Amino acid sequence: MAERGGDLKPRAFEVSSDGVSLSGEEVGEGPPIVLLHGLTATRRYVLHGSLTLARRGYRLISYDARGHGESSPAPDSAGYGYDYLRRDLAAVLADRCPNERPVLGGHSMGCHTAVGYALEHAHEVAALVLVGPAALGLPTPEESLAAWDRLADGLERGGVDGFMEAYEADMSADPSWRDTALRIKRERMKRHRHPEAVARALREVPRSLAFGGIEELETLDVPALVVASHDEADPGHPYSIAEAWAERLPAARLVSEEPGASPLAWQGGRLSRVIADFLEEPAVRARLGGPR
Repeated sequence: MAERGGDLKPRAFEVSSDGVSLSGEEVGEGPPIVLLHGLTATRRYVLHGSLTLARRGYRLISYDARGHGESSPAPDSAGYGYDYLRRDLAAVLADRCPNERPVLGGHSMGCHTAVGYALEHAHEVAALVLVGPAALGLPTPEESLAAWDRLADGLERGGVDGFMEAYEADMSADPSWRDTALRIKRERMKRHRHPEAVARALREVPRSLAFGGIEELETLDVPALVVASHDEADPGHPYSIAEAWAERLPAARLVSEEPGASPLAWQGGRLSRVIADFLEEPAVRARLGGPR
C-alpha cells in the first residue's frame, strides 16, 4: 500500500466494558489495526508513537488497558486477568470497527490478549502481530510471581521510585542495555493515572492464563508475524518463547533485530515498516478489511 498523507491527528475515544472506561485514540483511515500494550505500559508503547502505518493507509486504534494510562481501574468486583482483558478487547472491536476484520497487534500482555481472543474468534481476525510473547500458556513459576509481587509492593510503597528500585534490583539485562531499559520503564510508569490499579494488575495478570498451553496455538490458522527480541537487551521476553510461538502457529513467521542491535520491539518506525510489509503479503491482503 503506497504511503499517503491525510489527517493524522489522533481522535480520542472512550469505550465502556464491564464497569471500566477504556481510554483510546484512533488515527488514520483504512483497514483497522488494533494495538494492545504490555503490563505496566500504555497505548503509546506498542509502536512508540510511530505514524508510519497510518501514513501507509491503515487506521490505528489503540487503547489503555484497564487500570493503565488514562483508563479507569477495575471495580472491586472485577479484576485484571486475561478473561477481563479479552472482554475489553471485544468491547473495543464492537465499538470502533464493527463488521470489519481487524489486524490485532500486541506487545507482551497485549499479544497474549490478542491470541486469547483470536483462539475463540479466528474468523473475525485478519492477522496477528505478536511482539515479545512472554509465556507458553503455563502457570507462572513461584519465583517469577514473587518478582512481580516485589514490583507491586514497590509501586504501592514508593510510587514510581519504589517500583524502579524493585525493577532495577531484579534486572538481568546485559549491562550495556541497562540504562536504556531503565529510562524507557521510568518514562512509561509516569503515564499512569491510577498507580494503585497498576499494582493490582502486577499481581493478577501473571497469575492468569491467556490460553491453556502452547499446543493450542496449533489450532490458530491466521497469518501471524511474531517479533522476537534477543535476550541480552530484553530477557523478560525470551527469544526462545517467540521461536516456540512461531513454530506452533500454522501461518506464522519470525522476525527480529540483528544480534547486538536495539530490539526491534523498541524501534517504532522500523517495526511499523516491518508490519507494513507483512500486511502487504497476499495471505493477509485476502483477509484484511473484510466483513467479520
